[in-house]
Amino acid sequence: MKAIDYPEPFLALVRELRRLPSVGPRSAERIALWLLSSPDAKPLALAEAVNAASDTVQSCECCGFFSVTPRCVICEDAERAGRAICVVETATDILPIERTGIFNGRFHALGGRLAPLDNIGPEDLRIDVLIDRVQSEMPTEVILALSADVEGEATANYIAELLSDYQVPVTRIAQGLPAGGGLEHADQLTLQRAMTGRRVLG
Repeated sequence: MKAIDYPEPFLALVRELRRLPSVGPRSAERIALWLLSSPDAKPLALAEAVNAASDTVQSCECCGFFSVTPRCVICEDAERAGRAICVVETATDILPIERTGIFNGRFHALGGRLAPLDNIGPEDLRIDVLIDRVQSEMPTEVILALSADVEGEATANYIAELLSDYQVPVTRIAQGLPAGGGLEHADQLTLQRAMTGRRVLG
């Protein structure tokens, strides 16, 4: 006797849901069942929102943050011009710092960090763009808000060395972040202490 299974369109939905981070087979099946059977689910609205975001959201050409225009609202804010640039690993690291309210400068997302074992070198990150920004914007300071692990330290030291030829202070956030931890796991108080306790490199 042939085993009974869900219809193919349902299985196709489950397969796509399994592509999402941290969603296993059982979770994908439960989500699919909820989308198709719950009165609270709005699958068409969800699909339209995903399509709209995919079509309109892009990376800011300047800092790498999310935007619907070539430059994001942070980079377009004239009051932040010439102030400090806070360098982070990914675009998702920007909002945790922005939401603390303690930093009113601009940001720069590298798009990752140096990881030789994963074949990620300087040419794979937005380091050249950062150097260009330092030359053109002449910020008061470059703050390296990178993870407190070996790769984060290596990336910070590499950037600090590159910027040593420019007349700009380079600091590194210090207090508050646990060793091996990323910004996405830190609360606002921890980030505030890390920002205020940053230290000069070199």
